[in-house]
Amino acid sequence: MQLPQPNVEVEYKQLNSLALAYMGDAIYDVFIRRYLLASGKTRPHRLHSEATRFVSAKAQAATLKTLIDLGCLKEKELEIVRRGRNAKSGTIPKNTDVQTYRHSTAFEALIGWLYLADERERLSEIVQMAIESVDQEKKGGGPA
Repeated sequence: MQLPQPNVEVEYKQLNSLALAYMGDAIYDVFIRRYLLASGKTRPHRLHSEATRFVSAKAQAATLKTLIDLGCLKEKELEIVRRGRNAKSGTIPKNTDVQTYRHSTAFEALIGWLYLADERERLSEIVQMAIESVDQEKKGGGPA
């Protein structure tokens, strides 16, 4: 998916992990919304509940675990994940535990970093693996 580029250059290598996660959250959400629309879902309530399967902290943490367990991430990506996991946000949503929240933040930081590094092909690969992972969970088959 080709997204418009703002005229302002962002020095992504200098951004803290929470800023990367902020961007990653938005980018991942766009990919998931596009995927759901492409799969023929159009009712707003159905879209929202299907999207939640992918973008919840629990789903993102599980996806990250699957990507790591399967050895899908490169060393630089694992470094970004570690930075994201160790970032201290100061607040934790009340519907998730600290560990799950930190792992979902790490996943979002990775997505944000890939986007800002202009690694579009790799970003698409990671998102596709994430989608397949969540869809496998829904079918009860565990990781792909």
